[in-house]
Amino acid sequence: MRTALVIGFGPFPGAPRNPSADLVCALARRRQPALSDTRIVSAILPTTYAAVEKVLPELLRTHEPDVVLFFGLASRTNYVRIETRAVNAAMRMHPDAARRVFGARPFISSAPAALGVLAPVRRLLAAVRSAKVPARLSRDAGRYICNASLFATLNEARANNRPPLAAFIHIPAPRGRLPLVRRRRKRASLPALVRAGEAALVALVAAARRG
Repeated sequence: MRTALVIGFGPFPGAPRNPSADLVCALARRRQPALSDTRIVSAILPTTYAAVEKVLPELLRTHEPDVVLFFGLASRTNYVRIETRAVNAAMRMHPDAARRVFGARPFISSAPAALGVLAPVRRLLAAVRSAKVPARLSRDAGRYICNASLFATLNEARANNRPPLAAFIHIPAPRGRLPLVRRRRKRASLPALVRAGEAALVALVAAARRG
């Protein structure tokens, strides 16, 4: 039986409740026939660099997943972003949930400047769009905890060939989760984002089956 590790994130400055955690918890409760041969392990990662350095590697070692699918929050967009790479850099201006700023240096000193996502991103894009949720490919996962988590996972795969497949999906803040002044652009509801996330997970697991 294959194992899929599905990870969301906790709150951080500016997001006292992170909807990516709500999405992952909802996914864990769903029973999709297309995933009947897959063990789904869900986790909510604290939005801190310490969690990326300590908690995430332990999750990967403990569960040895065949696929890893992250969901993070991109509150400034009104569409789903399928990330295509992660960069070996962190933002100096924005502190994490523990008020730590990483500093101006590579996240992992011995690693490349950037690593491409280990996933069929266009299939994930099509899967999300099949759930009637707007989605686009994105150049990279930014310079914050989301990017750090993806980069650390891809670097682990580069070093040890595990996990075979890893992807990151940024979701917009669901409808009704933003102040009134920012609700002018149409946004998907959380149930719609859950359906889109499930479709992406099914596509990623299918890719793992094909080997």
